[in-house]
Amino acid sequence: MGEQKNIVQASTTTLQIVVALKHLEGAGVTKLAAHLGLPKSTVHNHLQTLLQSEFIVFDGEKYRVGLRFLDFGEFVRERIPLLEAAADELDKLAEETRELAHLMIEEHGRGVYVSQAKGTDAVNTSIHVGKRVHLHQTSAGKAILAHTPDGELDEILNSHGLESKTRETITDRDELEEELEAVREHGYSYDDEEWHRGLRGVAAPIRDMDNNAIGAVSVAAPLGRTREDRYRTDLPEAVLSTANVIELNMEYEVRSPPFPGKNY
Repeated sequence: MGEQKNIVQASTTTLQIVVALKHLEGAGVTKLAAHLGLPKSTVHNHLQTLLQSEFIVFDGEKYRVGLRFLDFGEFVRERIPLLEAAADELDKLAEETRELAHLMIEEHGRGVYVSQAKGTDAVNTSIHVGKRVHLHQTSAGKAILAHTPDGELDEILNSHGLESKTRETITDRDELEEELEAVREHGYSYDDEEWHRGLRGVAAPIRDMDNNAIGAVSVAAPLGRTREDRYRTDLPEAVLSTANVIELNMEYEVRSPPFPGKNY
């Protein structure tokens, strides 16, 4: 993360509690306090504030994240121009490949899945709209990193590191740089069981007029359905074609930037 200034600790604690409630899928005061390493009295006070503000609910045993967050999620989604430009094309990509198609945007140095479409053969994964991942672990993330200005790229990698998700995840900076150069050369990127064992991904960046990535479109499929011809030729061609159409849609139909700014 960048330099932290004027941090309000109470607000930080409240947000940590919300994130923990999501992670734990609901919890009582004792479990939350133990999970966060905080006094039960502190946790209780923050929970009561969130409850009175109607951001969480209490079912008699556990506190849970409330439906009010849905309003915020939809508010954000409706203000991402890239979603409008990509919606139809993502559906077509899923239909053509019969697999799981995703749209990713970078925010705070992480990859955020903002849309997905399921083909007839799509597998179930833990990926969902709103999920945040390390960029270097996925094909979509690597497509974005490959077309991120050097200064921003260094800041992202220095802030978040190269955490391993599977045994195949790239954790060496030189190796990652070499792969990003290949992405720039060929126009697409791979995830060969680097995010999830048994799952492969292929992605292409969605670029602006300055050749910087504003997102990426990807296809995820099981290892058994991504033998060499399909993995090395068919799926790359599909994501490249889709990304190209989305770029044109962004250029001629949506004139505002995809996000107001970036933070790491």
